[in-house]
Amino acid sequence: MAARFLLPLVTAVVCLNSFAALAQFKSDPGGKGPQPDKAVTKKIKCGIRVTASGGPCKGIVATVPVPMNWPEQQVQVLEEDISPMVKSVNYRSVGEGARQMVIEIPMLPAGQEAHVLVTYEVNKHTLLPPTATDEFQIPKKLPREVLIHTGPSPFIESRHPKITSLAKEIVAEKEASWAKVEAIYDWVRDNVKYENGELKGAIRALNDKTGDCEELSSLFIALCRANKIPARTVWVPDHCYPEFFLADAEGNGYWFPCQAAGTRAFGGIPEERPILQKGDNFRDPERPKEKLRYLSEYLTGKGGGGKPKVKFVREEVAN
Repeated sequence: MAARFLLPLVTAVVCLNSFAALAQFKSDPGGKGPQPDKAVTKKIKCGIRVTASGGPCKGIVATVPVPMNWPEQQVQVLEEDISPMVKSVNYRSVGEGARQMVIEIPMLPAGQEAHVLVTYEVNKHTLLPPTATDEFQIPKKLPREVLIHTGPSPFIESRHPKITSLAKEIVAEKEASWAKVEAIYDWVRDNVKYENGELKGAIRALNDKTGDCEELSSLFIALCRANKIPARTVWVPDHCYPEFFLADAEGNGYWFPCQAAGTRAFGGIPEERPILQKGDNFRDPERPKEKLRYLSEYLTGKGGGGKPKVKFVREEVAN
């Protein structure tokens, strides 16, 4: 697909706190949810370079989305390179599925550069689907952090009449919850042809019967949500895929991935690329009036006469 949601994109250091992962997934001692399989370790250097062009720059604040720990992904910082003009580098969560690095540069003289570059290690597991699926149900009561994944999001028009009508039609003859989600998955893959192009969202993908990984994921998610099945987008470099949420007989909830575009994979996924964030309806504290499908980078400055020129860095480092 075109890497439109990744321009610009920065992957940076992550706080090694795992609370967000615990908030998204129940513990799985019985092996009911997706199970870890192959482990892949990668080293990535990432960060930001800012140059004051045409004069000094004041009050620079940059925010960079950073990968966070998930049950299938663990992150370790290996090396930090932070220039003296950087006042602070802090971290904050945005919702339950994204994390930002917040960089403050009070003053940058004309022609000078400030940078934050971090090398970190990401250990990512591919996931196998569960061996038994009969007990999984569409949950009647949802955790607070899952509710946001039940309504419309940017380019996921889950309440559009065409979406709601089709959603009911696809699952009409299915009794089991797992079978309902799989029917939605197969319908999208059978009826929407993969085709690279502009971002157009779920309803246009349905009308055009074409789209890339963003459109196929958006349509699958919209159809799930229209059937009261929580679903969300998972973002990895140059790609995205959906997850859906079901509960076991005891009411424990699990997120299951699937590959909307590419080789068929349902309930588990062979994806090795690092997870950048999960979700598709973010409110950035720096842009509170905007609903964001993907939490992108942002930079602002209060003046000084110059203009900050920014370059975001993400490059894989050979092991």
